[in-house]
Amino acid sequence: MIHANGLYKRYGDLVALGGISFDVEKGSVVGLLGPNGAGKSTTMKILTGTLVPDQGYCSIDGRQVWPGDPESRRQVGYLPESTPLYRSMRVDGYLDFVAGMLGLGRTERRREVGRVIDACRIGIHAGRPIGALSKGYRQRVGLAQALLGNPKVLILDEPTSGLDPAEVVHMRDLVKELGREKTVLLSTHVLSEIEATASRVIIVSGGQIVADGNPLQLAKRRSARLVLLMRLGVEDLKVTHREIGKELYDAAGVKEILSIDDLGHGVKRCALRVERSPASDSLHGEPVAELVARRVVGRGWHVSELSWDGLDFEAAFLEIIARHNPQPVVKKPAPPKSERPTPPWEGSSKSSKPAHKAKPEVASEMAAASDVDPPTRPRIIKEDE
Repeated sequence: MIHANGLYKRYGDLVALGGISFDVEKGSVVGLLGPNGAGKSTTMKILTGTLVPDQGYCSIDGRQVWPGDPESRRQVGYLPESTPLYRSMRVDGYLDFVAGMLGLGRTERRREVGRVIDACRIGIHAGRPIGALSKGYRQRVGLAQALLGNPKVLILDEPTSGLDPAEVVHMRDLVKELGREKTVLLSTHVLSEIEATASRVIIVSGGQIVADGNPLQLAKRRSARLVLLMRLGVEDLKVTHREIGKELYDAAGVKEILSIDDLGHGVKRCALRVERSPASDSLHGEPVAELVARRVVGRGWHVSELSWDGLDFEAAFLEIIARHNPQPVVKKPAPPKSERPTPPWEGSSKSSKPAHKAKPEVASEMAAASDVDPPTRPRIIKEDE
């Protein structure tokens, strides 16, 4: 449904997009993630036809997107991050106005406005001014205008930005419901929203796609800890943990036996650190978990459970971004060994303020006093002296 091929965009000396390519299938919800300045908004503007790439092209349902082609732009519904709404207008009046801008006739406008109001569940506020609505309902109005004309693709930029937890849940349910019949490309900084709504994630950093896959798969790629729950046979109940560890260590892909716990009745819980390809769960083309399970079964033991531990999509996202966009560590230069830093209490030898010029009589007294050693303690003058 969405096809992007070699999108390249430069702003002066800044390369916003470095030739990215991707496809989004029909009827799927895909999250577009990345740090600020990664190229997400530039990609969305190109897909909506509001920005022309320097190189490459994109198409929606086989039709190339171009600002001069209004028909291709009608296939896309767009909700920008800062929803542009006329707050003085009523909800139904605003939607009717937008439908007219799309070239819909009066009868079709009435039907479309009713349809999107029902789809976004804003019927009870249809006659109210937009400015009197909460942020959550204003976001729903923005989503309703994106649905006008029944576009095949929805592009949503930060749809839950600034919403309270209850409104976030409502917006999440709307996006999931719309994803059943439309293709949705969603951009957000709230990673839990991506996990809850998207079946696929495209991570962009520095104008390049650095990761692409299911959120769970991306979390799996980060984890290198495999947890094995197995049950020994009756004849192996006296097998020591040392023997079990040696047996598992000999399995292909196992680098270290982290722990072996006895859960009773011959059940053992083993934590293993394994080696695998950074792009998959396999080693030399074979799944690591399957290699471990094959070793256990070959020994005559029973595999009860085999899972990856530490599956955290947020941690995986941060690790991917850090790996492709490392932050330089700036260290203060150390002072030369020949020079000793001046302590604060000693002051500076060179003052930035101009020297105070003393009066002649004061200057003579200061010169005379400079030849006398200072007393060890101040003299206290009594009143009768």
